[in-house]
Amino acid sequence: MSDLPVIGAQLTVLDLDRHRDWIFEKDRDIELPEFCMADILKNPGPFIDMAKAKLKGWKGRLGIHGPFSGFELNVKDREIRAVVQARLDAALDVCGRLEARQMVIHSPYDPWDAHNLDNGPHDREKSIRAVLDTLEPALARAADMGVEMVLENIRDTDPALRRAVVEAADSPALRLSVDTGHAEWAHVSAGAPSVDRFVQDAGDLLGHVHLQDADGYADRHWVLGEGSINFHAIFKALGDLHGNPHLIVEINDFTRVPDSVAYLERLGLGQ
Repeated sequence: MSDLPVIGAQLTVLDLDRHRDWIFEKDRDIELPEFCMADILKNPGPFIDMAKAKLKGWKGRLGIHGPFSGFELNVKDREIRAVVQARLDAALDVCGRLEARQMVIHSPYDPWDAHNLDNGPHDREKSIRAVLDTLEPALARAADMGVEMVLENIRDTDPALRRAVVEAADSPALRLSVDTGHAEWAHVSAGAPSVDRFVQDAGDLLGHVHLQDADGYADRHWVLGEGSINFHAIFKALGDLHGNPHLIVEINDFTRVPDSVAYLERLGLGQ
């Protein structure tokens, strides 16, 4: 049997049937994106029931994309923070009902932070505290459930900022995620390190990777092989780690997810 990593995918519940054989043949990891939407979190039952039925007999690892729209995790307004915490709690309800082991959440950091968090002597610590104050109830509950939340780079140009949050949390319920397309944008358009350096910086705190291709100009979510990302360097960095992160193809065209994995197979990087 090949020792190359088995690549999973983000697929909507409605797309699971299309790729059923491909998913089941290797029990690929799956990430469901629907539950990032507030309207679905208000009534997730139909999507949960469909997912459980379609994945019956499958033995891979399941994750969901958590809510992010309209807020940042470093919110300081207590009233708004309570809304964010309620959204995270609703998403953890979904994880419990699906027996999902992972939930993606979004980093609040951007290029402004990378340049300005050292203006005051305690600004970095205050920023970390704001994120952890928001996450505190979710972290406690996730730890009890055996769910890990993974903090994904979005507009980050300094990967150390969100790593510092995970290190300060010191909880098995919070780890890091790297999105290859977001990191490529940050590298090309905002002067950030290369994508493989985002992986290296995460080290063994890395629990999840979104695999997409892009050109560094925008967040493309192209089929792997259609952009400029150096996947050889990324998988070399992944191979130097000791963990087993979820490797999830996240592209706009769900019909072409297997094409992305086939590209990695041709490169000798995954299966």
